[in-house]
Amino acid sequence: MAAVLTTHELIAKHRPTLDQALEAIRTRAYWSPHPEHPKAYGENGSLDAAAGKAAFDALLGNRLDLGQPGTDDWVGGEVSPYGIELGVGYPHADLDALLPAMKSGQRAWRDAGAEMRAVVCLEILKRISDRTHEFAHAVMHTSGQAFMMAFQAGGPHAQDRGLEAVAYAYVEQVRTPDTAEWTKPQGKRDPLALNKQFTAVPRGIALVVGCNTFPTWNGYPGLFASLATGNAVLVKPHPRAVLPLALTVQVARQVLAEAGFDPNLVALAAERPGEGIAKTLATRPEIRIIDYTGSTVFGDWLEANARQAQVYTEKAGVNTVIVDSTADYKGMLSNLAFSLSLYSGQMCTTPQNLLIPRDGIRTEEGPRTFDEVVADLARAVDGLLGDDARANALLGAIVNPDVKARLEAAAGLGEVALASREIANPEFPDAVVRTPVIVKLDGAKPDDEAAYMSECFGPVSFAVAVDSAADAVELLRRTVREKGAMTVGAYTTDDEVESSIQEVCLEEAAQLSLNLTGGVYVNQTAAFSDFHGSGGNPAANSALTDGAFVANRFRVVEVRREA
Repeated sequence: MAAVLTTHELIAKHRPTLDQALEAIRTRAYWSPHPEHPKAYGENGSLDAAAGKAAFDALLGNRLDLGQPGTDDWVGGEVSPYGIELGVGYPHADLDALLPAMKSGQRAWRDAGAEMRAVVCLEILKRISDRTHEFAHAVMHTSGQAFMMAFQAGGPHAQDRGLEAVAYAYVEQVRTPDTAEWTKPQGKRDPLALNKQFTAVPRGIALVVGCNTFPTWNGYPGLFASLATGNAVLVKPHPRAVLPLALTVQVARQVLAEAGFDPNLVALAAERPGEGIAKTLATRPEIRIIDYTGSTVFGDWLEANARQAQVYTEKAGVNTVIVDSTADYKGMLSNLAFSLSLYSGQMCTTPQNLLIPRDGIRTEEGPRTFDEVVADLARAVDGLLGDDARANALLGAIVNPDVKARLEAAAGLGEVALASREIANPEFPDAVVRTPVIVKLDGAKPDDEAAYMSECFGPVSFAVAVDSAADAVELLRRTVREKGAMTVGAYTTDDEVESSIQEVCLEEAAQLSLNLTGGVYVNQTAAFSDFHGSGGNPAANSALTDGAFVANRFRVVEVRREA
């Protein structure tokens, strides 16, 4: 096929951005090419707020035809957590037709080389970025995120994570030279001489199993890591969050075709209601890489059964914060209140367990008892969410009935320090919006342990009374080791306590945030600088994003010839 986008044009356009990304992952300093503010869009071909909303509205009630081979039906059925029926139809694939078509373009994609693959990926990301307003509405109405969070987390932050994966993929592929001249002296005899050729060879077709809550943020790292290393990518979205990833596939297919590659290198696998094709796909021999975000049960199943594939999982954990002492009591409460409230706690990084000594904590305002700390935190959450308009902007909507059921059941697990309340959303009256619940538990009671040692995904937190800071540290160790954690937080002014917490996190491979009292929160991570997960505890077997996340998506194959 004739290329509209030439190699020279793509490299000239995107190589500077790739170089900046390479420098960012080297220094870990702040950098992003994707603006966070909605007003930054509307020029140079990008959609402004009105155009993005109009583009989203135009999708509703229509089919999204991707031009994929093997389409045997049209499926859909997404209903927004805000109460809107999206009515978008997606192609349902005959896998026996689609998967061979995906493989047919891999040779040319492999032979294009690491740099060309990288700049094609960057062109895909650029076009997605230009449609950030449209994507924001798609993420909002599939995940339940409030608009600004959907705009930022589902837009520029997700795009950053995709670019970060491309940068790591490029680094790992160019670590080995394309060719080498090898000469070995043989004393008086002629030296041995070989010409060696090294090629980064993709594993095969990669499967991305999308999640409901962060379809782009969690989906882009695996998608772009696999594509940039030469693999075809099949995207299997969560049935309730198809649209953002379907739009992503649409953009990727357009760019690949314009660059002279087979558009079937990226395809969508939407499913009928209740079809459950993830298990079928995951064990097909064509699937050689799997990226998954979701429940521990299915993540464990993938790791045990998808034996033909390299499996990268982000599952579930019990995130913990130790509250020992603080030099900024109000700042600590404010920071924790925001962390517990953001997106109704529907983040894999949201704190669940707050471990607080039963004798209380030290603050710059004097000592506070356990009950006082919990009551003050409850007031901080109430204050943050007291205005319904602000509460809607922070909380978003409850993403599915399972989260709502867990929230309602939590009140029966212990003494309720902060009851959840319902908030009306005037713009979307059918949205289910709830404030967080905080329940007091006792770390010394076996019956309470069953609650706080299990993940309760959603706006549910447990204030757990422990005997001392040392007991809190040991409970933290056991929690991370047995249940895993995506994040750990701690507040202490004691050097020894801080050292012991840090040592536990190093030994158990958990990412730690210490004494956050300002505008950075334990449940937020920045691409190019922060690692999301570690791959070293049960919550996830990989990190977003590091060299290990990309390096095993390809292998280096050597061809030797006599010189």
